[in-house]
Amino acid sequence: MFLTKGLKCLLPNVLRRIIRCNRLGISNTSGMAEGYKQANIVILPKSLADDFEKFCHANDGPLPLLCRSKPGDWKCPSLSSDSDIRTDCLQYRIYEHGACTGSLKNLKEYSQQLKDMVTFYIGCSFSFEKAFQDAGIPVRNVEQKCNVSMYKTDVPCYTVSPFCCNLVVTMRPIPESDLGAAVLTTSELKEAHGAPIHIGDPGLLGIQDLSKPNYGDPVCFHPGDIPVFWACGVTAVEAVINCRPPLAFTHSPGCMFVTDLKNDNAAVRSSREVPQVHCISQNPLHYSIVSAEAAQKINALETLIGTDPGERGIIHLRGQGELLKACLSMSHARSVLLTTGFPTHFTYEPPEENDGPPGALAIAAMLQALEKEVAIVTDQRAMNLNKKIIEEAVQIGILKKPIPLLSYQRESADSALTFLCENGNPGKPRFDHLVAIERAGMAADGNYYNARKVNIKHLVDPIDELFLAAQIIPGVTTTGVGDGGNELGMGKVKDAVKKHIKNGDVIACDVEADFAVVAGVSNWGGYAIACALYILNTCEIHDRYLRKAVGFPHLDKKTTWLPALPSVTKEEELLKTLVRHGVRSGKTASLEMEVDGLPFYNTHSLMIEKLL
Repeated sequence: MFLTKGLKCLLPNVLRRIIRCNRLGISNTSGMAEGYKQANIVILPKSLADDFEKFCHANDGPLPLLCRSKPGDWKCPSLSSDSDIRTDCLQYRIYEHGACTGSLKNLKEYSQQLKDMVTFYIGCSFSFEKAFQDAGIPVRNVEQKCNVSMYKTDVPCYTVSPFCCNLVVTMRPIPESDLGAAVLTTSELKEAHGAPIHIGDPGLLGIQDLSKPNYGDPVCFHPGDIPVFWACGVTAVEAVINCRPPLAFTHSPGCMFVTDLKNDNAAVRSSREVPQVHCISQNPLHYSIVSAEAAQKINALETLIGTDPGERGIIHLRGQGELLKACLSMSHARSVLLTTGFPTHFTYEPPEENDGPPGALAIAAMLQALEKEVAIVTDQRAMNLNKKIIEEAVQIGILKKPIPLLSYQRESADSALTFLCENGNPGKPRFDHLVAIERAGMAADGNYYNARKVNIKHLVDPIDELFLAAQIIPGVTTTGVGDGGNELGMGKVKDAVKKHIKNGDVIACDVEADFAVVAGVSNWGGYAIACALYILNTCEIHDRYLRKAVGFPHLDKKTTWLPALPSVTKEEELLKTLVRHGVRSGKTASLEMEVDGLPFYNTHSLMIEKLL
């Protein structure tokens, strides 16, 4: 028997010969022949080969195809010099009509059947373990001398009949400080499954218990480790099981075919290709990935909207990266609830100002284009006004279709939970993300104040309660957009509001959002969110992460997303609509083409052009 420690230094052809002679007392090839590519193996009847190849190309995250053999060809010169697929894996599995009927040390007794079968060599994550070690990233399963953990998920692969299955993933515990390095290192190795498809809570993939992997061994975590998941070639095994061919063979999970090909790390890359990792939720723990180029653009948007034309002192409220994290969270959301409405003009009817609704509709338009569910919750007294605005937004071409309009009233202690969740069950939220833009926010004394310290509580429904309830519902995140500190969600920066904003000690909103997007005018924050969502969804790195590396890129939908961006023409028409309905400028109460006392032309129109 060979010592395991020495196996990592062997050349692949030597290791294959040892495996061929059945002289190894190990259960997997993790850490073996360091720096060389390893492969998952699937052997199918030749009648299924073309469809399986299409299935691999349609799901190239879990199934990066290294080579397809000709029928009956046991060698693979493009991957190895002297191999024999019948003998060169540690262990094989045999499947008959979808059922695993046994494990085998070699396939020589099936040589006759193999003459009419095709072998597929599929990339494996074991291939990147040496790159991890070179980067100083611990590989816990190698440290613990066990197989990697593999799990079935509830993520469906792209179906190519007769092949269909859910994604299988590997999990590696990674120290939080090494997450960026782990993503960067593996994103270069596309034939070894590339970058992770999920970082954080396993429940978001439908995995209930990390101590019970479907394949491989459980791996122990060290303090500070984060679970990181990569697409896995064992997905092919699930596809074979569901297809139910009369006869098929695969490697036993973890018992890979070791090739002669070295992992070739990519050369220096542009910022378009360099990934960044950002935490977007603590409950459940969830990280997202985006390219450095996309992140840089979104940070530039945040800087643009942070100008302070009203000289209110908002520079003291701004936090770097809030727009990026808010939009990453929204990008992952399935259903988004928006709210707006600041009845600052309490002596007029309607009392609403015209900052807020345009920004909310700009966000809604992009969410619609991205095929997300979106609804708006507003004050009961303003339902008719908002219904008319939404209808005209459809006519103008801002929205593709009307948005559901909701109202909220407190009827019991559980009203907010019942509103946000099916049957009040926190495990079944109706919305993943709540966004408040220029929405009157509750102050510490329970009242609602405009910028002049006037209490307008009698005009405001308690929608703040939804944001408070969201803090205790796992999987629901919140964003507040504001320009003065008295808006819902700005509780996150309330200390700065009290210190730097006029009347801040009284008017500061006490209810905080997870992300606080601060803008010179709140509408600008809405426009920036729409632009940032477009940037994210046209980012190849983020798109791959969103779709879990299965199916095809969504970038071909770019032409349907582009018209959803705000434009000067659309926003001009919407402002005319608001004026027609008596919705006034916030600062001056003027029924002119202005918002917050600033003229639409050459101020707001210029900001829209700059953002675009």
